Amino acid sequence: MNIIIQYVNMDSSESLSKYTTEKLEKLAKKYDWLIACDVFFKQDNNQKEQGKICNMELSLPGPRIFATSTEKNFEAAVKETINDLDIQLEKRKQTFSTH
Repeated sequence: MNIIIQYVNMDSSESLSKYTTEKLEKLAKKYDWLIACDVFFKQDNNQKEQGKICNMELSLPGPRIFATSTEKNFEAAVKETINDLDIQLEKRKQTFSTH
């Protein structure tokens, strides 16, 4: 799976990129038909408690899957977003197997 990580209006972080890549590779092992993932990190300065935003868009056979989450740190946002994607992928996998 091809992983593209972008930081929107903020400095890039090597450790965050590595953490995100590791989590997405686990997802790619579980679902071998994933093609690519676009990851966007943003910071909402209007929210003091939960201003760290992680958006992920997966390319796969059929329509793309998108998930986003806002947490107090980026690691928690990545984890929550991947959990949301995993739920959607499990549903997609079930539709694959019924046809």
